[in-house]
Amino acid sequence: MTLAKAFIPYGAWWSSPFCRWQGSLAGENSVQLAARATQAFLADRGIATETFDGLALGFTVPQKHSFYGAPWLAGMIGAGHVTGPTIMQACATGARVVATLAMEVETGAGACRLGVACDRTSNGPHLVYPDPRGIGGMGDTEEWVWDNFNRDPYAGNAMLQTAENVAKAHGITTEEQHEIVLLRHGQYDRALADDRAFQRRYMLPMQVGNPKKPTTVEQDEGVFPTTAEGLARLRPVVDGGTVTFGGQTHPADGNAGIVVCTEERARELSRDPAVRIQVLGFGSARVDKGHMPTAVVPAALAAMKAAGVGLGSVEGDQDHNPFAVNDAYHFCKTRPPERLNDYGSPLICTPRARPGCVLIELMEQLALEGRRLRLFSGLRRR
Repeated sequence: MTLAKAFIPYGAWWSSPFCRWQGSLAGENSVQLAARATQAFLADRGIATETFDGLALGFTVPQKHSFYGAPWLAGMIGAGHVTGPTIMQACATGARVVATLAMEVETGAGACRLGVACDRTSNGPHLVYPDPRGIGGMGDTEEWVWDNFNRDPYAGNAMLQTAENVAKAHGITTEEQHEIVLLRHGQYDRALADDRAFQRRYMLPMQVGNPKKPTTVEQDEGVFPTTAEGLARLRPVVDGGTVTFGGQTHPADGNAGIVVCTEERARELSRDPAVRIQVLGFGSARVDKGHMPTAVVPAALAAMKAAGVGLGSVEGDQDHNPFAVNDAYHFCKTRPPERLNDYGSPLICTPRARPGCVLIELMEQLALEGRRLRLFSGLRRR
């Protein structure tokens, strides 16, 4: 879809730290934590909730009371006058939240929308579905996180197998994947330089635990150093496969938010009105069943076509890459690896709904380095 009226005020976004599975955010309801982060962001920027005429909430892993979704979040942040959709689209949730809000602004449905994406893969729900026809009326059970990581009911395979399918089809080796992993970790170190100067541009500290004696989480938690020697010692997870533990992302917890609005409102809410950020286009694509990592390329090409720009005009990409295979395929079809994810990537660590944070890093980099045009690519599992 081609867009001409959707803008993002510079600095009107935030992200919590990433916390690896069973880390400091494991005991927090992700929607409630996101509401606290939203309130902290609005207070810091001096933005009143009356500014917004709608919002969208994205998550992938249900939490207690998340049945009420976006209206519940709106109430918790003091914006009881607005509502909006609750979006659940696996790894593409954050990207879809931004696209949805941009299309609402484009069509005149609203002038200033708030998007929030959050997830807690830690302690996912254990569900029991009633089945009166079961033996003795026994219900059917599901471990929301692990059962769905391990089997897509449509494709009939695990997320890991999609990466192996693409690696086999395109001759992507373990060694190629490990080279990408080392590159991404080196890029992530750039975000930590000078006492995390880059991350501090957008990352909010989170207070968690006992409200009377809270613990403050100020930075990503659980990211460990990676070396060529360490990666070389890893064996593929699947016998006969190529993807090792080091070549894939790891479940985590966190949240992020962003404002999408008209150009006039963007100037009013921007940290620097001279920095003009416009959403130009959105594209999506489907690929062969069980080959999820290849979907990013046709989707990205569709977005560029909608925006009226060619690949040569794009100065770099940010993508959501749960497997190094994603990037390896991306490279052979579009551009060299060093042109993607200059400050790391979700390959290091990612919650399901928060890959929109990659878009935040992209915009910060555009403003910091004076670049003009970049591409953000998300994906969903199939």
